[in-house]
Amino acid sequence: MTETVEHAVTPPPVSDVDPFSHENLENPDPLHRGLREAGPVVFLPRYEVHAFARYEQVHAALVDWQHFESGSGAGLANFRDEKPWRAPSLLLEADPPLHDAPRRALRDILAPPTLRRLHAAWADTAEELVDQVLCYGAEFDALPALAEAFPLRAFPDAVGLGPDGRENLLPYGNMAFNAFGPRNDLVAADAHRAADLSAWVGAQCQREALAPEGFGADIWAAADRGDLTHAQAPLVVRSLLTAGVDTTVHGLAACLYAFATHPVEWQRLRERPALARVAFDEAVRWQSPVQTFFRTATTDVTIAGSIIPEGTKILMFLGSANRDPDRWDDPDRFDLTRDPSGHVGFGMGLHQCVGQHVARLEAEALLTALVRRVESFELLGTPRRHLNNTLRAWASLPVRVHPVR
Repeated sequence: MTETVEHAVTPPPVSDVDPFSHENLENPDPLHRGLREAGPVVFLPRYEVHAFARYEQVHAALVDWQHFESGSGAGLANFRDEKPWRAPSLLLEADPPLHDAPRRALRDILAPPTLRRLHAAWADTAEELVDQVLCYGAEFDALPALAEAFPLRAFPDAVGLGPDGRENLLPYGNMAFNAFGPRNDLVAADAHRAADLSAWVGAQCQREALAPEGFGADIWAAADRGDLTHAQAPLVVRSLLTAGVDTTVHGLAACLYAFATHPVEWQRLRERPALARVAFDEAVRWQSPVQTFFRTATTDVTIAGSIIPEGTKILMFLGSANRDPDRWDDPDRFDLTRDPSGHVGFGMGLHQCVGQHVARLEAEALLTALVRRVESFELLGTPRRHLNNTLRAWASLPVRVHPVR
């Protein structure tokens, strides 16, 4: 990633675009194309950040934690000189050695044997949910009915949360992902309930609030063994609750949107249900529920002849990298014949999403249940986006389904 031989140093192109404007959050594709065409590094003076929008630079920065650290914050705020709004995440906002023990513990907890034990239960939950939804009719909003309902039922159960208050998880996640961006109107809209949401989530991370079996109890058991400190345990539980719901919700919504607009691909999945996980990854590549993350340069770094000064922020456009035509053939098409592995929708390298296999398992369960019951479905009206500084999210996804007869 970093250049170690002498090259002519040239200033990067400058763009006055605002990636966090409502227009660009609603439809980021023109912004992404413009940034990719401008160059491998683009300076955005509005926020005093260097932007990477091409796959090559985004991927390389994600894996080069030594030069592009997360410990100064994975958002616009620079923890070197700004106080975080909450205790930093030990997974997203920490680097080795602080990052090592929490990630190792969570990786072991979310290992394949655990997921295999969840497979049958989640398949049953998905079948039950799809049956309930279809009983109410062929026209419904797929966002609350499916994309939100399934993760809010399956994942908190696996963590060990009680039944009360789960409705707080989505607004808390929305607030947390908004906070990675600038302090704009989207952040201000959450201010009135920030304290209450944070307090509720914090309370759920304590040992006594969690069921005796589940991911949460396993994290506390890891602390008892000395794999983590007891001070780290609730922060690791919080990381699960923050990153494990909204991203999956909007990944599932991306799947449903993709199949409603690409009926040939839905028939391909019906013919080969084993493609369910591929479909989820392709939807994540195509829509990129997590659009952006930041890093901070740990030293002066020269990229493609441009110097990124030590201590400055780098804005990585994951959604743009996932549609870079230099990396993907026909990148704007949702295509189940594509191999989507290598997409950066879950990050890459040391900070790659440790729960991505959990999300894939949830997607496999829901899509498999739908394949058995739904011959085809289509959009019913115009879907609406929900604007968030980081997430490519939905507010409404109305569909009409045609059940299997």
